[in-house]
Amino acid sequence: MSVGTNANEAVSVTVADLVQLARPAATLKLGRTQGRASLIGDYLSPFKGRGMEFDESRPYQAGDDVRNLNWRVMARTGKPFTKLFREERERPVFLWVDLRQRMLFATRGMFKAVLAARAAALIAWAASYNGDRVGGVIFSEREHHELKPTRGKRGVLRLINRLATHPAWSHNGEGGSDDAAYEALLRLRHVVRPGSLVFLLSDFGGLGPKTQAHLSQLALHNELTFFFVHDPFEAELPPPGTYRLSDGDAEWVLDATDRGYRSEYSARFEQHHADVRRLARRNRIALISCRTDQDPLATLQHGLFVGS
Repeated sequence: MSVGTNANEAVSVTVADLVQLARPAATLKLGRTQGRASLIGDYLSPFKGRGMEFDESRPYQAGDDVRNLNWRVMARTGKPFTKLFREERERPVFLWVDLRQRMLFATRGMFKAVLAARAAALIAWAASYNGDRVGGVIFSEREHHELKPTRGKRGVLRLINRLATHPAWSHNGEGGSDDAAYEALLRLRHVVRPGSLVFLLSDFGGLGPKTQAHLSQLALHNELTFFFVHDPFEAELPPPGTYRLSDGDAEWVLDATDRGYRSEYSARFEQHHADVRRLARRNRIALISCRTDQDPLATLQHGLFVGS
């Protein structure tokens, strides 16, 4: 099932737009999920699993972990017993959604920020169907919205409302913190608990060493997925020629005829893409890539699957 967009939906999102994604999101499965990187040949990262809770005890058997001995039962019976655990059915799912000015851009399809918001809504709805709590951090250069995990439809609607009403959509061009991503990641680390499933939706531009270090720490005890969004124009210039470009306010002319410049331009994006892949590999983070002219639902369906 495709998730289409009209002209208005390509540059902004509304609560109604994101609510309509509830039905197609039912096709996504987040339980025991693994990120499949076949889209771009990336690293397949097995997630670390949910938290565990005590279920019952049974007599100790050779090879059992002595750290799981049930001392209370042993004291009562005089015989060694081992604790058995079962996987918790509920876990927090966090969405870290980048709405910086650099995300309000596209030459095809929809703005990178729109793509990230729609993908976040799809994941949030899928999490609610799975019985998981939904929370996250939505940020731009000037404003961060921090949402503690909440169960059910209420948690999803709260996230959707913050996505659709975030001031970043006004596209006023006002400056803000150059460390917005770093500050947003710090906020995320404050609300995330070990064993959480965390999706980071961004073009991952401008992530300095401090931000990458915090990502590494977050990945130690949680299951992370990068949802890497980009526009085709960022990867490769259009055919040789002269193009008039505008951001809605200013206009400028792009000369795409110089071969050296074209090669350098493509190399910059490939280096950035390689840096994101390297960061994911180093920290065993799943990586899914989606262009602005691709359907986020189809991309998530292809990039996520239920592990055996």
